Amino acid sequence: MKLVNFLLALANIVALVASMSTHEKRWIVYLTGQHPVVPSKDMLHEVTHVAMAFMRSDIFNSEETPSEWPLFSTVAETRAQFLEGTAIQVAIGGWGDTAGFEKAALTDAGRKTFAGNIASMVHATGADGVDIDWEYPGGNGEDYKQVTNAEKAWQIEAFPLLLAEIRAALGPDKVISAAVPGLERDLIAFTPATVPRIFESVDFLNVMTYDLLNRRDNVTKHHTGVQESLASINAYLARGAPADRLNLGLAFYTKWVYTIDCPDPKNTVGCPTLLLEDPVTGGDLGQTGGFSWHDLVPEDQKASFERAMLYGTYDKKGGGHYYWDGETRRWWTFDTPEAIERKFPLIVDEKRLGGVFAWGLGEDAPEFRHLQAVNKGLEGYNKNGEPYVREEL
Repeated sequence: MKLVNFLLALANIVALVASMSTHEKRWIVYLTGQHPVVPSKDMLHEVTHVAMAFMRSDIFNSEETPSEWPLFSTVAETRAQFLEGTAIQVAIGGWGDTAGFEKAALTDAGRKTFAGNIASMVHATGADGVDIDWEYPGGNGEDYKQVTNAEKAWQIEAFPLLLAEIRAALGPDKVISAAVPGLERDLIAFTPATVPRIFESVDFLNVMTYDLLNRRDNVTKHHTGVQESLASINAYLARGAPADRLNLGLAFYTKWVYTIDCPDPKNTVGCPTLLLEDPVTGGDLGQTGGFSWHDLVPEDQKASFERAMLYGTYDKKGGGHYYWDGETRRWWTFDTPEAIERKFPLIVDEKRLGGVFAWGLGEDAPEFRHLQAVNKGLEGYNKNGEPYVREEL
């Protein structure tokens, strides 16, 4: 009898494991107005959340509830493109769009107005929640040369207060997430004191582990490499973030920078770049660029890009795909589908993260090879019931 009971219990466990949803891990895709392309639903079976990007932040400062909520598509139209049960969020803000957040966060009344209007928008559109994209509270945003970080220090305390007001307005059942910086130097508002308070209001954070090479740098590195991404995740964990409420960011695009020279063509990580940023204004000097897999390759970059695709290699130490084009002195940095798959055992499993997200879904059209790599990684992670075997970089 004991053996029978044991076998029945074992059978129940096996059945439970077999029936477990592959949605144990979050898979969030940003759907952008620049690339509003969605593949067939058979490629979307792992997607749990869609963040429609972007709605402007200053809309929510209005004393009177707006009658319109401008977005590139409607929530209903977007919902119809995905599987039933997929959460549709509205992403608010984005790079350079900080005015609405700053005005709202400054006062208690401003925070209440902002949050109340978000609740009205969610109700009117039928969204399942919002994604807050303030880049970045506390400083180091696009205007960091014009407005010092000291002048924005008040935002460190104001950011958790704003999120708390949004949660109070939306209630416990709506999804609230935030896109947060990947570079430790930008984690000004994310301190051991504020991070636990932030998590009192949000369901999860999307850590932007891409663009980790940008125009404020002066040597080449992987813009979304494994080692750089691990450093980002570790920075949040050290500040008290729960691992299962962090999502790893994936980039469905490539980047490049001009170098001065790379004396050793076989070792081009760490090569000095040209000056990428105006030292006075912080503006882009045109010495760096990038584009998504869905974009037409600019004519002046086509030959160099083709060489990068043909001869690019994977850096086993840093965990990123790259190519230095000696003819043009362009340094390319990008993830292949295979590089994305590697991130599941090396980062998601290693750190026991809650999921992944990508910027952005349509940017991977028309082949959606990177999307399928994520699906493969999630299927393996969720269905096996065991961690991946640890690979070396």
